[in-house]
Amino acid sequence: MVETATGLILRTRPLTETSLIVHWLTLQFGRLATVAKGARRPKSPFRGKLDLFYLAEFSFARSPRSELHHLREVSLLETYSFLRRELGYLQQAAYCAALLEQTTETETPLEPIFELLRGFLESLPRHPLQTQKVLAFELKLLAELGLQPDLTQTQLTGGAKELTRQLSTADWSRIAQFRLSPAQFTELRHFLHGFLIFHLGKLARGRETALAV
Repeated sequence: MVETATGLILRTRPLTETSLIVHWLTLQFGRLATVAKGARRPKSPFRGKLDLFYLAEFSFARSPRSELHHLREVSLLETYSFLRRELGYLQQAAYCAALLEQTTETETPLEPIFELLRGFLESLPRHPLQTQKVLAFELKLLAELGLQPDLTQTQLTGGAKELTRQLSTADWSRIAQFRLSPAQFTELRHFLHGFLIFHLGKLARGRETALAV
């Protein structure tokens, strides 16, 4: 059975000398994985269409025996080319993708989380690198997962609590206007560090790099 989806590529890896495994976050089905047969050949129809954070419409045939499905066709919608020009943006996007993969199950509809990641990516090039966007992504994702912090039970200062509320609910353009003091950033960064470890067991790879830019 052939199905269609709109998806963002979270990561790829070689399967054979000529084929790729492509991991997607899709609007319709959540996270799923596909095999792109022959994608590494010079004349493959997938050539130039499968790279990190490419947004595409694609079709795939479901495998009856595994969660690794067969990619059929890909039509690019957006490449987010700025990620290839600025390493800091790519590091932040990669961390958010890793956190998303750590906290979600495969083939479970995740439409709000898909829109969260797409909104985050679209917001990045509109402003210089901003670490508060990474903290906001963490808080917004935790809220979607039903794990938002109960601020009445924390030892955060009053200012940090209010900042946490705003980062959790404000849109990306508003978040870009926030000006965190070094003390506020450090307090919230350390709080979320402990909160994520407590609820998830470990930190997703790349957090320190994403918050260091």
